[in-house]
Amino acid sequence: MIFANKEYFLLLLLAVPYILWYFLYRRKTEPTMRMSDTHAYRFTTKSWRQRLIHLPMLLRLFAFVMVVVVLARPRTHNSWGERSVEGIDIMLAMDVSTSMLAMDMSPSPNRLEAAKEVAAEFISGRPDDNIGLTIFAGEAFTQCPMTVDHQTLLNLLHSVRTDIAKNGLIEDGTAIGMGLSNAVSRLKDSKAKSKVVILLTDGSNNRGDISPMTAASIAKSVGVRVYTIGVGTNKVARYPMEVGGTIQYVNMPVEIDTKTLSDIAATTDGHFYRATNMAALKQIYKDIDKLEKTKIDVKKFSKFYEAYQPFAMAAILALLLELLLRVSILRRLP
Repeated sequence: MIFANKEYFLLLLLAVPYILWYFLYRRKTEPTMRMSDTHAYRFTTKSWRQRLIHLPMLLRLFAFVMVVVVLARPRTHNSWGERSVEGIDIMLAMDVSTSMLAMDMSPSPNRLEAAKEVAAEFISGRPDDNIGLTIFAGEAFTQCPMTVDHQTLLNLLHSVRTDIAKNGLIEDGTAIGMGLSNAVSRLKDSKAKSKVVILLTDGSNNRGDISPMTAASIAKSVGVRVYTIGVGTNKVARYPMEVGGTIQYVNMPVEIDTKTLSDIAATTDGHFYRATNMAALKQIYKDIDKLEKTKIDVKKFSKFYEAYQPFAMAAILALLLELLLRVSILRRLP
């Protein structure tokens, strides 16, 4: 915890004259009774009221200290700075077309949920990397630019809905070239020595103005390696289809253009992987996790939170308790 206005602690010096006044001079103003002889009272025990006689003063002093602490503005201890870490720049390009609703990646409900789950584990395991997210179907857009704020990235990843193309929020289809070129555009100005795109899809290119190989050539020209992942079973997959207001499950053939994905990876010195189940997909990301690293400078910003509330509450409670004692059990008659 830090204090924004430390100069207010000088007010604590006022407590010294108050304590001196209380014990040296205030006693002279209190009412007294003259006794001819106090010998009979020498060995009498003090009552609990006598032992608590100075408690109101201590409570008032405690409340004063708490008020000074509040004025000094206590805040949670956060800081920001710059550091050099080992990391690479990575863009995840994820297919969100309706075919990603196919239910062949148990125990996840569908391919997209499986891809999101494994990608989240991958992101969490690389805290020092700049990582971003592009999603694509018949068109592509950046869901999250490259960042080291991985909590924000994970929130945006989890917000990707499995029916985004089905509901018309994005044009359906599979524009592999558009998804790859969008991801590459985020990496072209990167200063990192290692720049990577992890492209995950379950289909063949059938949309978009940029062909997959053209996008691969662009990636190679700016030094981006592309790791391609074809996700889905080898033959048919169970797919939910709406028929007459109800959901019917039908077996759909799996059509993955493995040649194009292999050519993209080969052109950019990457690698093509085939994931037919959840375990294979996790292993692929573990393999990619062994990529080369390079130094990057990271700026870390932190937010300050005011923390005066407990001290203010303590001061109020101390004053209320002092007032209660003075008008009740420690009440003094003049």
